[in-house]
Amino acid sequence: MDWVFLAGRILVAIMFFNSGLVTHVFGHKGTAAYARQSRVPLPELSVLASGAMIIVGSLLVALGVWGDLGALLIAAFLVAVTPVMHAFWRENEPMTRQLQQINFLKNVSLLGGVLILFYVWNQLQGSAGLSLTDPLFGRR
Repeated sequence: MDWVFLAGRILVAIMFFNSGLVTHVFGHKGTAAYARQSRVPLPELSVLASGAMIIVGSLLVALGVWGDLGALLIAAFLVAVTPVMHAFWRENEPMTRQLQQINFLKNVSLLGGVLILFYVWNQLQGSAGLSLTDPLFGRR
């Protein structure tokens, strides 16, 4: 079952790593323009900082190096970004509203997934299979 845990971690991490690198770092100008339209404060800095956050978080999760911290970094990103960037309730055009609602709900589901990852690492502590380190946070 350790391989299942590793595969699941990698699959969750891939999207965040890719988004952080491609959208937030290499495509930061376009993403910052989109963030500016959504009234994000300091959009250029916010895009680069949030990109760094999900790149680091995804690497920690995939490698199992303080994976609990990585899961929390991704969770914090999702909590901060989702209601601002995917505020479907503000959209008047039906197709745009639907697309934003899909992205909003996708992010809510991903938030649930990374919170489960955090919980699993916290509960298993050093027994979380194929992790390079024990979790950073002690069992609560």
